[in-house]
Amino acid sequence: MGTDIYGAIEVRDLIGAAALDGPLDADPHNEAPWVRCMDLYPLYPGGDYQPLGCLFGIRNWNGWEPVAEGRGLPADVSEAVRKEYEHDAEIDRAIGGSTWVSWSELRALDMSVTPLARGVLEINENGSSLYHCYRVEDEWPADVVAEYGQPMVGESPITAAYGSWQHGATTLTYKRVTRNDVLGTGTGWDHVFAIMRSLAKRFGEEGVRLVVWFD
Repeated sequence: MGTDIYGAIEVRDLIGAAALDGPLDADPHNEAPWVRCMDLYPLYPGGDYQPLGCLFGIRNWNGWEPVAEGRGLPADVSEAVRKEYEHDAEIDRAIGGSTWVSWSELRALDMSVTPLARGVLEINENGSSLYHCYRVEDEWPADVVAEYGQPMVGESPITAAYGSWQHGATTLTYKRVTRNDVLGTGTGWDHVFAIMRSLAKRFGEEGVRLVVWFD
């Protein structure tokens, strides 16, 4: 059974709150509530588990150290997002795993970080848009060797070079994956990051966050 991601970008006007007349010791963090800004979809349409593992520890088959795993809904989550989550949870008992991440955290990510796995083996048949992905440690996946033979990049993943080869109409690729590969250009998360970056110019880096949950 698949896993889908739901959620929304929230903002709060810390800059505006700080500019309001009030006591000299007033904390703008206490003055500005979070407001639901926009849906995660269609910025990110889903369908790829690697970003979910990388960011939130969901379906983390490749061994990422998650950025924001299992935080739950923020204590000060906007009323609109809370109601949306509660509605989803009411109609779908599989809903859970809520968490959130700030733009300041996402902006500061080292995009060269890799997961714990030695590499990833991608199998693409007949040039389709679908890929079968395997986590690779110290041995090649037995079912891959049985179907396609010994990988041409080397007998052992420990010494094999990263690269691609053909087996008939099937392309096999052994590669090292980075955060940039799963969150960068062309992944859909580049659109999410671009919107959050733009919002941060208005609301500040600590005034933009993403709240998500899964089924």
